[in-house]
Amino acid sequence: MKGTRTPTARARALQSPVRGKPPTSTNAWSISNGSLEALKWLGLVLMTGDHVNKYLLHEASPALYALGRMAMPLFGFVLMANLARPGALQAGVHLRVMQRLAIFGLLATPAFVQLVGWWPLNILATLFLATLIVWLLERGGTAHRCAALIAFLFGGAMVEFWWPALLCCLGACAFLRSPTSLRLLLWALATASLAVINGNFAALAALPLIWGASRVDIPMARSRWVFYAFYPAHLTLIALVQQLT
Repeated sequence: MKGTRTPTARARALQSPVRGKPPTSTNAWSISNGSLEALKWLGLVLMTGDHVNKYLLHEASPALYALGRMAMPLFGFVLMANLARPGALQAGVHLRVMQRLAIFGLLATPAFVQLVGWWPLNILATLFLATLIVWLLERGGTAHRCAALIAFLFGGAMVEFWWPALLCCLGACAFLRSPTSLRLLLWALATASLAVINGNFAALAALPLIWGASRVDIPMARSRWVFYAFYPAHLTLIALVQQLT
């Protein structure tokens, strides 16, 4: 009808997100909730295998070690995908996530200290710090940006996987918000920087896994608390087994 404007595809996408897809700010590399959940479970399996190999098998399996390098990038992507949902900042998602990460990170500390020591802080602290930095940057303003830079520089020295892990998370966040070729390259380079700690580039294998997950819709229900509870629980169990053997 004359005088009536047909909504653009982008406008329709923002108004009515595809069923099953998380309402991210872009359709490129968008991923269904079920596939996102599958990536989280895959990360949990890879992390558990890596920890069993390291703390109980004395790193006897190079394959488990290499596969375990993908866990951190997978967790970082899942976290950033959830933070990138429209309205997340206004809804207080970042603050709730930080609260959960802080609580369960503290619960994991006794077992982590027994297995690793007091430094660095465990991976939940890494994800907490990445969330804090994103929260500060999204609030905008010079003061918040300076605080984010300070958190990155000083906090990165205290958490597991250090600055490369933070760069990996921030690279994923930047790409999710604006999926350009340049940001994809920067995300890949940030992920590759984990080789400084890992001694290999196995972490990069997480990127094609994430891309593959974005091409399918895996029917898997979301388990909000599984990751948080599983981390301290599995570390505690491994620490107990280590003491008994």
